[in-house]
Order: sequence, then structure tokens, then C-alpha cells
Amino acid sequence: MLTDTAIKNAKHGDKTIKMYDEGGLYLLLHPANGKGGKWWRFKYRFEGKEKLLSFGTYPEVSLKDARNRRDEAKKLLANNEDPAEVRKAQNAVKQIDAASTFEAVAMEWFKLKIMPLSASHSGRTLAYLKNDLIPYLGQIPIDEIKAPALLECLRRIAARKNKQGKPVTETANRVREQMGQLWRYAIATGKAERDIAADLRGALEAHVQKNFSHITDPKLLGLLLRDIEGYGGAPVTVAALRILPMVFTRPMELRTARWADINFETKEWRFFSSKTKIDHIVPLASQVVEQLKSLYSITGMGEYVFGVRSGLRPLSEITINQALKSLGYGSDIIHPHGFRHTAATMLAEMGWDENTIDRQLSHLVQGVKGVYQKAKYIDDRRKMMQAWADYLDQLKLGAQVISLKTA
Repeated sequence: MLTDTAIKNAKHGDKTIKMYDEGGLYLLLHPANGKGGKWWRFKYRFEGKEKLLSFGTYPEVSLKDARNRRDEAKKLLANNEDPAEVRKAQNAVKQIDAASTFEAVAMEWFKLKIMPLSASHSGRTLAYLKNDLIPYLGQIPIDEIKAPALLECLRRIAARKNKQGKPVTETANRVREQMGQLWRYAIATGKAERDIAADLRGALEAHVQKNFSHITDPKLLGLLLRDIEGYGGAPVTVAALRILPMVFTRPMELRTARWADINFETKEWRFFSSKTKIDHIVPLASQVVEQLKSLYSITGMGEYVFGVRSGLRPLSEITINQALKSLGYGSDIIHPHGFRHTAATMLAEMGWDENTIDRQLSHLVQGVKGVYQKAKYIDDRRKMMQAWADYLDQLKLGAQVISLKTA
């Protein structure tokens, strides 16, 4: 029988050495030139065939542990079970269990469903997973997670403060909605039976939606447009500042605009909105076309209209905010997203139809009505977008404008 002292003192030679214990257990010493190593082996016979089973390496697996594993294997043999086949079955179960943990299912869902979306959205989602959920739920099979455990994670998020010192209830509620998507994916792939995120509706403090800061005073808007005209920043940033008020898309949509989606002949910008999951058309006023043609010489060889490094990467989210701030227009006065509210309010006051405005804002309209509106209002939207650009030009010149929609 082996002893710990004998094993510790055993030296590796030029050839493989076997040190026998009893009952088929032995220690295999690999040659020193093969980087050595001491491996436990168990030799047995099953159905007339000689087989080997590995018990790991010494000293990670002690002599006592190796003997216990041998004895367990012998019990299986006494019940006419092959220890090697039993181990394979156990490992298969472990692999299935590992693939069903929250972390495994969440990352699978993320790669298939979230990564194809916008970079900013996928980046935020991955951060929530890695920072707020996986550290607490990662190794638990997703089907075993209870609603209170998920709620605890969401409450940790809600307890955080933003830069203004206020709780981020919107973020917590958004993550709960995303977890609903994750659990529904788990159900569809057979790894969960019910959506526990649905049980948490109303469990978090409701987020009160507030409009982004915006300008509806024509004089102040005209002053802002004149300040933008005199802005001395990078040409790409200047172009973005000048075009955003005229097209009033979501800032992310503007920043990630691609030259492939711009048609100078039809004066249209067509793209798929990741926000509403619908195709959107932005008729381009002549002023916008002029700005874009000037910008083409700078970024036209790249993918992105408002790009850096010759259009290879889109303008960062913070650039437009910082540019407005440098002009004296902080987020308390105007937010880049606020140009949408500005346009919607002032176009309505000018007499433009609400449906035309909503459609141009790319607000989601469901069903047949949505398809009908997309076709019906495009001509009106072309007229409206040109009228809006002309109106902004007049404000920029300092004119006192009271403009109503003309027939």
C-alpha cells in the first residue's frame, strides 16, 4: 500500500513509473522530460474488458481521496454499472446544467437578440448584465430563480443616484422589461417555464416621464441658431448642430446616419429605426441637402455621415451635448433630443396636421393605419420639412415670424 511519504519522495525518471496501492489503484509518474506530473489511475474489468479511470492528479487529489473514489467505483461495479459510463452521464448532466445558468442563458440571449441592435443599446444592456445581475444570479439555473431574487437586483439599481442625485428608477424599470424579454427567450428555448419578471410589474417605483428640455420661444430659438452658425468647432460637429434642428430625428439616429441611406436625387434619408423597429423616411429640405453635400467631401469615403476618422466611426453621444454647452446652452435649456419637442410644438402652432407631425417624428403607429399613414403623409411631410427649414432660416436672420401652413 502507498503512503503519503512515499508519494512525496517519489522522483520522476526517464520513463513512466507506476506506484501501486491496492484494489486496482495506482499512481502514474510521467517522465521528467515530459514536465512530470503524478496521475491517479484505477484499473478494473467490466464485462470482460480491462478499463482505466482517471481520478485526477496528486497532490490536488490526496491518497485518501483517491481511495474513496476507488471504493465508490467498486460499489458501482458491484451493482453491474460501469464507473466510466456513469461519469460520462454525470458530466453530460453538468454540461446541461451549466448551459442553463442565468449567465449562460443571458449571454446567449444577448448575442442573438441584443447585439444586432445599436451599439449604445447593446453596450448598456451588457453593462447591466455584467454589473447588476450576473454577479448575483449568474451561477443559478435560470428556472430556479425566484421573483424576489430578481427584485433584489432591480432594487439595487433603483437605489443608485444619477448625476443630479436622483434615484435611477427609469433604469431599474427598463432592466425589468429587458429581463422579461430574457425570460421569454428562456421559455422559448426550454430553459424556463414562466416569466418571473412579469410578477414584478408594479413592484418598483414608477418612473415619471419628463420631457427633454426644449425651446419654443421663436426669439430664443433664433438666437440659438445664430450661435450655432458661428460655432467654430470641428466641421462634422458643426454640420450635425446645423442639421439636427431641421430634421429633428432622435440624436442617436442622426449620429449613426449612413451615406448609403442618403439619396440626393430624391432628397430623402431612409433608415430602419431601432427605437420603433420600423422603416423611416426623412424628406430633406434643400438647406439640409446643401449641408450634406458639403460634408460629403470630409466623410463621404467612410460609412457614417457624421463620422470621425474619415467617417469610419460615428460621432460620439457626448459631442453634440458638449458643443451646445460650450455655446452657453446647457441641458437645462436645450437637450439634443429636445429639438423634436421644439419642432412638434411649433409646427402644430403653425397649423400643420398632427398626423403629419407624428409620422415625421417616427412615432409608432400600429397595424393598417400605420401603413396607410406612411403612404398618405409623405407628400405633406416633404412640404412640411421644407417649410420648417425655411422658417428656421427666417428665425436665424432675426425676423419676427408668424408662419401658418399654406394650402
